[in-house]
Parts: sequence; C-alpha cells; structure tokens
Amino acid sequence: MLLREEIEQRELDILAGYAAKSKFTAGRKYPEPPPRYRSHYQRDRDRIIHSTAFRRLEYKTQVFVNHEGDYYRTRLTHSIEVQQVARTIARAMKLNEDLAEAISLAHDIGHTPFGHAGEEALHNLMLNEGGFEHNRQGLRVVDILEEKYAKFLGLNLSYEVREGIIKHRTSYDNPDAIPDEFNKEASPLLEGQIVNIADEIAYNSHDIDDGLKSGLITFEQLKDISLCRQVFEKAEKNMGKDNREKILYAGVRILISQQIDDVIKNLETNISKYGIKTPEDVRKAPSLVSFTAEMEEKNNELKAFLRKNLYQHYKVLRMQEKAKRYIEKLFEIYTGDVRQLPPSFQSHIERDGKFRVVCDYIAGMTDRFAQDEYSKLFLPFEKM
Repeated sequence: MLLREEIEQRELDILAGYAAKSKFTAGRKYPEPPPRYRSHYQRDRDRIIHSTAFRRLEYKTQVFVNHEGDYYRTRLTHSIEVQQVARTIARAMKLNEDLAEAISLAHDIGHTPFGHAGEEALHNLMLNEGGFEHNRQGLRVVDILEEKYAKFLGLNLSYEVREGIIKHRTSYDNPDAIPDEFNKEASPLLEGQIVNIADEIAYNSHDIDDGLKSGLITFEQLKDISLCRQVFEKAEKNMGKDNREKILYAGVRILISQQIDDVIKNLETNISKYGIKTPEDVRKAPSLVSFTAEMEEKNNELKAFLRKNLYQHYKVLRMQEKAKRYIEKLFEIYTGDVRQLPPSFQSHIERDGKFRVVCDYIAGMTDRFAQDEYSKLFLPFEKM
C-alpha cells in the first residue's frame, strides 16, 4: 500500500531541489483532510479531470469549429497533448510531474466556445464590466463556478495549481490582471513555466497537422519555413517521399522532439546560470524556461507563417466572424431578459451581477451548445 506520506517522501528523495514538493504546498482556500493515497497535486489533477468545465473542452474550438470534422483538435485534445509534453520535460528535469500535469489539464479550462474569436467577442462585450480574459475565467471556474462540494464553491485546488492557471503565459496568452494573492512580481514555479512552453510546442505542431489535413496549407508552403523544411526532409528519408500521411506524422513527431530537446538543454543552462537551487530561487529569477535563441527565431518564423496562412485564411476568418455574431446575439438576448437564463444562473445574479453571470454562462458553452441556443432563440420553428 502506497500512502500519501510515502509519495511525499519519494518526491523529497527523487525530485530536484528546485522542484515543487507537494508536502510543502501553500495549501487550499478551505481546509480539508489530506488525501490518503494521493499527493495534494494528484488530488488537484483528479478534480480537474472530473469537472464539468474540463469535459466541455471536448466540444470547444481550437482552430476549427467542432462540426468541421472529428479529426481536428479540440481544447480537450490540445490540453492532453500539452500534458504529455509538459510531463516529458518535467520528468527529464526531475520536476513535479503531478503539478505540471494538473496545470496542463486546467490551463484552457476558462476558454469560451469558438476559440480566440469567442474570447475577443466576450471581452469587447464586457469592456465596461471588467472585460474577459480566459486565465481569469479559468481561475473563476475552479474557484467559484464548479459546484460539486457541500462545504465550498469551486474545486478548492492548491495554491500552486491556481497560480499556474492565472499566470499562464505564451505569445497568445498574456494575463492582464493577476489577483493580489498571487505575487505578480514573482515568477511561476518551474512546473508552471514548462506548461507555458509545452502549450506553444503543442499548438504549433498540431496546427501544422490540422492545417495540412484541412487543405488550408500545403507541404510545399511549409518547406519554405526553415524548421519545417528540416523536419520534413528528415521524415522523407525515413518514410520515403510517396507516403504524405506518414511523412506528416513523422515530421510532427520530429518537430516536437526537437523542441523538447531544445527546451531541456536551455533550461539546464539557465538553472546553472542563475544558480537555481530551490523553488524560492525560481520565483526570484526571470523566466527560466524558453527556447534557445536559434530555436526561438525558427519558431517565430513558423508562428508568423501559421498566423498568415492558417489563422487568417479566409475560411477560418469567416468562421470566426460568424462565431462572434453568435456570441454577440446570445449576450444581447440574455442581458436584455435574464429570465431566459437557466434558474441556476439566475440565482447568481445578486452575487455577481447580471453581465458577469451572462458572461459565465456563454463562456461555459461548447461550440455545439452555443449554436443550438442561437437556433432556439432566433429560428421560429426550432424546438425550445
């Protein structure tokens, strides 16, 4: 039998000095008896997996709206891919895999339907009410909106997981308002920092895959990008030039592996450079997890290509603009007459205000549910 105390001792024996140790967690907002067979971070991970908001990620857009096809990534499959990359880096660096896993699975839990288009629409609609940002919404989900326990609102996650959610940062994610309980001047723990880079590795790689499968980008275009040219030429040597599908899969695998290798080597360099020995050293140092300058330059070239040729492709833009119209109309209807909200949300209006409650309701929708709600509200013969 393996008890929590033994798991904590294993962490002390095996993990690096600069890794987060579950035994020394800053704790939860509401005191609870400790788990018997799991560490605190393992409990957090399991609560996230069993949450309603996490399940809904299966039907939330990454790039392509869910009904476009079953193959394309969703927020759920993306989160699982981020988890896999983050755990690989954490294991190699003797960091706390359980903490990295929990943050990975929760990092997109506050996202709206229809991807960044939905977030942009909600932010614009909420400008006079504090705006909308998915890191803050993610924290709101795990702190307040999940209602599964009798003694407290939310999931009552540990401080370190909650910090990883609110401080999640990539080139597309820039948290704009960090609550006072999280020292905004302090760097996140390394487990949170590797989730940031794992997010970039995952979405760059799978957007290449989805973009090629959709036909919106081509192999020929990708071969103009130095990083892609290198990995696909290597894949062709291993697979032969005739099997495009196997070349794609092999190329994406090579791309992910090369980026992970680069991050690990660079992190080792930075840990030595800044004399990092403890989690406290991590918090005082600048961000330690990043690509090398050479890989960063190649990655920026790839991101610029994807932005121009995939995210700004006219078919994707059409879909995004249509999504914004869905969000805007739903917001207009619900704020105009809150009686059209489910009773469970109407009951929160006194606590949170009409606009924030409507925002919460829409943000929690899946792509499919938002489309169904739109049809019910605007199409005269649609069943209610």
